[in-house]
Parts: sequence; structure tokens; C-alpha cells
Amino acid sequence: MVKDLSSDRRFATTLARGMSVLRAFRPSDDGLSNQEISERTGIPKSTVSRLTFTLQSLGYLSHGQRHDRYRPGPSLLALGNVASASVSFVDMADGIMQPLADETGTLVLIGVRDEQKILLIKTWRPKETSSLWLEVGHRIPASHSSSGQAQLAAQSDEEFASYVENYGNSVLDADITITDLRQDAYSQLLGRGFVIAGHGLRYAKSVNAVSVPFRSREFNEPVSFTCGAVPEVLSVERMETEVGPKLRAAVKDLERMTGRPSALVQQG
Repeated sequence: MVKDLSSDRRFATTLARGMSVLRAFRPSDDGLSNQEISERTGIPKSTVSRLTFTLQSLGYLSHGQRHDRYRPGPSLLALGNVASASVSFVDMADGIMQPLADETGTLVLIGVRDEQKILLIKTWRPKETSSLWLEVGHRIPASHSSSGQAQLAAQSDEEFASYVENYGNSVLDADITITDLRQDAYSQLLGRGFVIAGHGLRYAKSVNAVSVPFRSREFNEPVSFTCGAVPEVLSVERMETEVGPKLRAAVKDLERMTGRPSALVQQG
């Protein structure tokens, strides 16, 4: 269960609700109504109406006409550009990850943790090859993906303790714990340097993926680089013998370029 922060005097509930409204938008949306935002966030529609009006007034949402839907506004786009420009390792990864995508015929992506989800912040598509339809802004379950399990494995004991405190140690629809997932992924990283989601916990049977964690200067916890494709293109054997080792080598190249140490830390 997600930890309830509302009783903490330091926690600004109104700000948190406003951020929930902004996070409700997905790349595939052609705008959202107040009712749709309410359904996605669980916030009452009357409260959503006040929040969207405020966010629109500040430029974080746009609302062209009286009955038009809300869309991300110029202030939000500008904020996103500032955030993107401040994360230097993403641009540095271009020269490494695009050739990897082309060579392996897989979608290569960067995922960062967003509560109990993994948020995609960058993708590289293989040239002249059909690939998975996953765009920047897409979210996938942390516990049911190699991206999320790789990040759990690379967390320090303190970071992992905070994760469990906030979100609990249970895994939805599985008779295992988050601790079990972390230990299994950690063993994979020690043994071969990459993670493939185990315990039947792939969030989609139509996707196979292999991941390697990376710890940047800009974020206070690990991110993950992932290669993914449909099983017909990316079999388990190919992940284990070809794509996983190539992804591991690519991340090591990025670590050398950025002067970063390995993301894997010794667990207590």
C-alpha cells in the first residue's frame, strides 16, 4: 500500500493534486476533459475544475475554447525543455544507443522511476525496422518489467528501505515480495550484468526486454537502459547471448564517457 503523506505537515496536498493532474496526460491523448482527469487521478471533478483553471491561468495547461479539452501548455513545455537540457547523460547516450538500436533491431529506451511505475524519458528506434510502439511519457509497471527490476537491484539499502516504506513489499498478483524481486535481479546483475524479468512478471506477453541500470549525476537513484522487442524478434535466448551483453557493454561505454561508477552497489 502506498504510504499516506497527507498527515505530514511538510506535505502540500494541493500541490500534489496539481501535479497529479499534469501527470494524468499521456502522449496518445488528444486533450482531456475535467471528467477524464478526475477518473484518471481519483480527484473529485469539482476539485479538478479548480486545479485545471489554475494550471491554465499559469500556462501549464492550454484550453483553446470554452468546451475544448485541456492540453499541456507552453509553461509546461518550457519546464520540460529545461529539465531535459539539464540531464546531460541523455544527449551523451545518443551516439551509443542509436547504433545499438540499429544493430539489434530493438527499441532502446531510458526509464526513470515514477512512484511504482517506470516513466520512459528517451527512446531510440532502429532505422528501417518496425519496433514496439512505446513513446516518451509512457509508463510501465516497475515490479513487472526488467526496467523496474534492474533499478530495484541497483538501489542502495537505504533507497530500497525508503521504497518499501512508501509502497510496501508486496507484488500485485504474485506470491513473492519486492525484496525477492530485488534479490533475484541483483543476482542477475552480479552473474551476467543485465536483468530479464523473472517470476512470470512481464507486464505484457507481447514484449520481451532486457535492462541494465545506470546511475547519473542528475538523479538521486538509478535509471535503466532497456532493449525491447516482440518475442519473435527478441527471444529469451537472444537476450541472454547477444542483446543483453551488447546493452551491458553500451552502458559501460556511457559510464566511461560520463565518469560514472557502476550502478551496482553492494547490498547489506
